Amino acid sequence: MDPRRLLRTSGTLTAVAALLLAGCTAEDGQASSSPGNASDTAVRGVDRVLRPLPAEIPDDLRRYYDQRLDWRACGPEGFQCAELTVPLDYSAPAPAQDLKLAVVRSRSAGSGEPAGSLVVNPGGPGGSAVDFVRDFAGLGLPEPVRAEYDVVGFDPRGVARSEPVECLSDTAMDAYTSADVTPDDAAETAALEQANDSFADGCAKDAGELLGHVSTIEAARDMDVLRATLGDDKLTYLGYSYGTLLGATYAGLFPSRSGRLVLDGAIDPSLPAEELNRDQTAGFQTAFTAFAEDCADRSDCPLGSDAAQAGDKLGALLSAIDEEPLPTGEERELTESLATTGVITAMYTKQYWPRLRRALADAQDGDGAALLALSDTYYERSPDGSYGNLMYANAAVNCLDQPAPFTDAEEVKAALPAFEKASPVFGRNFAYYTLVCADWPAEPTGEANRIKAEGADPILVVGTTRDPATPYVWAQGLAAQLDSASLLTYDGDGHTAYGQGVPCVDDAVGAYLLKGTVPADGKRC
Repeated sequence: MDPRRLLRTSGTLTAVAALLLAGCTAEDGQASSSPGNASDTAVRGVDRVLRPLPAEIPDDLRRYYDQRLDWRACGPEGFQCAELTVPLDYSAPAPAQDLKLAVVRSRSAGSGEPAGSLVVNPGGPGGSAVDFVRDFAGLGLPEPVRAEYDVVGFDPRGVARSEPVECLSDTAMDAYTSADVTPDDAAETAALEQANDSFADGCAKDAGELLGHVSTIEAARDMDVLRATLGDDKLTYLGYSYGTLLGATYAGLFPSRSGRLVLDGAIDPSLPAEELNRDQTAGFQTAFTAFAEDCADRSDCPLGSDAAQAGDKLGALLSAIDEEPLPTGEERELTESLATTGVITAMYTKQYWPRLRRALADAQDGDGAALLALSDTYYERSPDGSYGNLMYANAAVNCLDQPAPFTDAEEVKAALPAFEKASPVFGRNFAYYTLVCADWPAEPTGEANRIKAEGADPILVVGTTRDPATPYVWAQGLAAQLDSASLLTYDGDGHTAYGQGVPCVDDAVGAYLLKGTVPADGKRC
């Protein structure tokens, strides 16, 4: 499976727009309301528009922009690492509170001087761009792109090697991921709320003041400091999934410093959290339908030969697991929650569909090990039982970026019909997932806003028609909002498209990154 970090459903979905930073004004990064015009009315979501920051760098931030990175060799030949210093709070920078962000670059593979740096982000929020460059982008992006650019990744604040947020011990995280997220009675509802409260309390205890400063807008400002230290007048960028929100936010804040930006697996920043969650719920239903149709044509399909009945058969299996969790060959049992997560994991890529068929067949035979392994992939749990910080950072960013869509379980119950309409298979799960942000200890600093980025260079948005995590309608929405965007469509399955072995997509994105050639708006692959 491609090591790109996937968009995660947690709290306010996974990556809703963080467009209001405490301390900003309408002239320096805050959103404002503006009357819609004919093109605006075609776009779903709110009317608020992100205002750019002043082009001139403030005096109290100059020392961050003027810093020199101390690069050192690390990892494979041609890889270098450094630390970037940024302020905890851009509205009140204080050296004693500065943060250190991990940065890695893979030097250009070409014989001449590189054209500049290609900054990449794999998504999440919470995915490590340092790991992404080391494991994939630095060696796996098409050779002409790697020959033209240094490929650079930084772990955003709160992520991996950059002041990581940690919330639970590994044992406690095992219990949290096993918790029943589709409660059937008052006792199970109370248990779910307690689990979320313990998770949030753990994050607050570990992160302290940082928990209120891990928003997407702050990460975008960090990325502008990185751009300056790399010596680039404009940012060249490749963002997947949540990385598209980070890139679009950058363009909205710094349109005059936005160069060639590729936003693959796009998020629509204008949508409030509840709508984003419902859209993603529907996206996973679309992916499951595609899986069921493919499965039904195979003799080994554990869900039968009638794709229309696959959802009911999966539901029956999950209900049976809810009643009696399955053994896995280790101390942990496969609960309904873990089993559902295993199925969700396989929706991200067709490469996992054979594995899911085998895992479901095993579960029908009473063995939950294979579904548990899929779930562990999603939660970034290692064989030794340790967890990365992806899910902690994911919640921390999401819960800051937008207000929680629901404040308690009663509100979720009222919304269940809409979620179950969006997905009879996953609707209840996705609705209850949002409760992690209901009592988050850090007040949200953002809300849904549209991003126009007027004056930015041409931007390329890429959308996949049956993408489960970032539904195609979001790519359409983002491309319609951005003043200079073109939409490249991949008619296919899976999450994101560039670098997935689709020549039409790879050629179009390559021409854009290397020559600035924008494909015709509406081009389909």
